[in-house]
Order: sequence, then C-alpha cells, then structure tokens
Amino acid sequence: MPSDPVLLVHGGAWAIPDDMVEAHLNGVRGAIAAGWQVLQQGGAALDAVEEAVVVMEDDETFDAGRGSFLNRDGKVQLDALIMDGATLRAGGVGCVERIANPVRAACKILSDSPHVYFVAQGAEQFAAEHGIPLCKNEDLIIPREVERLREFQARAAEQNQDLFAPAISHDTVGAVALDRDGNIAAATSTGGTLNKAPGRLGDSSLIGCGCYADNRTAAASTTGWGEPIMKLVLGKWAADRVASGSLPEWIAAEAINYLESRVNGHGGIILLDARGRFGIAHNTPRMAWGLKTVAQEEIGIERKP
Repeated sequence: MPSDPVLLVHGGAWAIPDDMVEAHLNGVRGAIAAGWQVLQQGGAALDAVEEAVVVMEDDETFDAGRGSFLNRDGKVQLDALIMDGATLRAGGVGCVERIANPVRAACKILSDSPHVYFVAQGAEQFAAEHGIPLCKNEDLIIPREVERLREFQARAAEQNQDLFAPAISHDTVGAVALDRDGNIAAATSTGGTLNKAPGRLGDSSLIGCGCYADNRTAAASTTGWGEPIMKLVLGKWAADRVASGSLPEWIAAEAINYLESRVNGHGGIILLDARGRFGIAHNTPRMAWGLKTVAQEEIGIERKP
C-alpha cells in the first residue's frame, strides 16, 4: 500500500540569536523544498534526505559544509552519515577537509562500497575515485568563522570557557523522510564544534548516535553537544523505543529528557517512523526545524515538547 510521504529537517539546536533567526528559517525552508521535490515525484527517502542536507551544507548559515566552525588549527573538518531504513545500509565520512558536500560522499559509500565509514584522506580519495570533486580547505572557510575562532581563542586564554555551552552554535543539520514505498531514511552533516581538537569526531556521523534509520523502528537525526549523545547512542536508543508502539512524539521528548538527566547533555532530535508519525524535541533555547506532508508544511525556530 502506498504511503503518503513525510519530510522533517533540522538546522541545529542552540541559542540561535535573534538576528540569525530569519536565515535559519530560510535555510530550513530551502531544504524542505529540495527534499520534497524528490518525494513528490515518487523518489526514494534516501535521495530526499540527501538533497535536503545538501541545501543546508551549501548554506553558510549552518555548521555544515562551507561556513562551518573552524577547529583549533583554523581548518574546516566535516563529518556526515546517511542511512537507508529498508536495507540498513549506511555510509559515513569523518574529518574530511576537501569535500564541500560530505553527505554526497557518504551516500556514495552507501551505494558503492562494502564498507560503512571512511575518514580523512581515505574518505577524500574514495570520493575522488567516485566522481565527487575535491576542493581546497580554504574554499570552505569564510571570514565570519575566522573572526569567531579568533575571538573564542582570545577569551578562552583569559577564562575557563565552556566549549559546549548552548550559546555556542550547534548548527548541525539533518533530515529524515518517508517515501511513497513506505521506506524511511536519515542523514546528518556537521562541521563539529568551534575550536575542536583536530581529528575530533562528534555524534553526527556515527551510526546510531547522531543518525539512524530502520524501517522496523524509526529514522532519527540529532543535533547538539556530541559527546553526551555518543555516550547514549541516542539515535538508536530513540528509534528502538518506537518499536514498542510508543508515539515518536513521546519518544523524542523522552530521548531529550534522558540526554539531560543521564549525562547533562543538551540538543535536539527529529524522529519519524514508517507510519508517518513523527516527533521533534529539544532542550536548548531554540531549534530550527521544518516539516512537510501532503496536508501541511510547518517551519519553525522553536518547538519544545
């Protein structure tokens, strides 16, 4: 029986400043439009989440692709994962410095490699061998982020600054989708945290942590402080609880409560099952999100459970 398609996206959960709200809403709106075009034409959920995430990677508003946070050495290092709920196939890249759209490389790993995960130069080599163009790291760096890193490092030298405070941007992007064939998929992409140590991986590109999809349970994409999310394998934790029959709306809220109560973490999650039921939750001041179904379209900057 054909399903009515559903698409959810997020553009980060943190204390998004007032002067950045409109840019976040516009970015999410563009991602919804790109992903929905795929679903509306009968395309696969996997393709829909890829296209939605690419739009946000290309948008300098978000901490993904060009315009991402710089690490301690002043470089952009990107991570991404994409997962197909029908087959449990997944592709991920970590610490790539020369790929503008890491979700494209992740999808190519899913489709063309027996492996799930490539990092650093090996990921870039795989991408280049499979037709994905490489860029210079400088092409991914924008003046705003050079200045942000300079200011952060200057303040950090004077005082003990919390690298993971909610006021520091967690603009990780992600999408989950249900297609007409009843399959679900998820994708997450990030530049990681500001001033991170070179080589640091967060939750976004780790299967089951920042991203997960299984037709039997749910598709999830998370955003926020990566280390606590990793410790709980939060994406799979949430997806597995949907199998018990609980509504994704409840489970999303429960997952964020668990994140806070168990490891004092903060962030957000979008969750979608193969019946088209969904949940959106966060414990940060704001989270950029978007929802599109046959019957409705909603774009928002805050939706606490």
